Amino acid sequence: MTLRRTAKSTSHSKSDIRVALVDDFRLLLDGLATRLDQGGFGVRVAIEASSWHELVSHPEFPPQVTVLDLNLNDTISIGTKIQVLLAAGSEIVVISRHSDPATVARAISAGALSFIPKTQGIDELAVAIRSAARGDKYFPDGIEASIAGLNSTQSPKLGPQEQRAIATYASGITMREVAEKMGTTEETVKSYVKRARRKYRESGVDLSSRAQLRAQGIQEGWFDDE
Repeated sequence: MTLRRTAKSTSHSKSDIRVALVDDFRLLLDGLATRLDQGGFGVRVAIEASSWHELVSHPEFPPQVTVLDLNLNDTISIGTKIQVLLAAGSEIVVISRHSDPATVARAISAGALSFIPKTQGIDELAVAIRSAARGDKYFPDGIEASIAGLNSTQSPKLGPQEQRAIATYASGITMREVAEKMGTTEETVKSYVKRARRKYRESGVDLSSRAQLRAQGIQEGWFDDE
């Protein structure tokens, strides 16, 4: 059962930015929500969700801005999530423990307006939220170099089934188990994974081994490495 914070005395105006926070670590979620609501940032946390399903099924969805954890514990790619949010009319700020160039490039290329490492403070996140609400990009110090290298670090364009197959397989399970999760045949999964590996190879990334797949998955945020 998802726990809810008790009501606070903080007052909000109609001009406050409606925000969704999405992170599967409940303590972090509650802490961010409290700090944003009580910090005088002009932000109202309308949705606190610990899963993708909880976000999209919430009665206040879509918010103006979604603060989305890159490493939610599911098999839905960050690109798919961002495209769904954009189609619904929500701008996106991605947060993550990983801030290497490939991870940043993946999120921004998919359509996020900001990328905030979890090592940053609440003030940086608030600035990113306000910027996103205006349709503007914002990156804290240290991320600019990653953004400058976007053209050389973009991931290959995978189809949604290829992305799901390779991400699920990279998590450590067998092709047969991937097929069961995807509701298809083992041969079809092998075809998806083979095509995805070929596309990566053509972009200069070798994912021929399971270890290389795992490392790429952590780098791109397919799953959490803990």
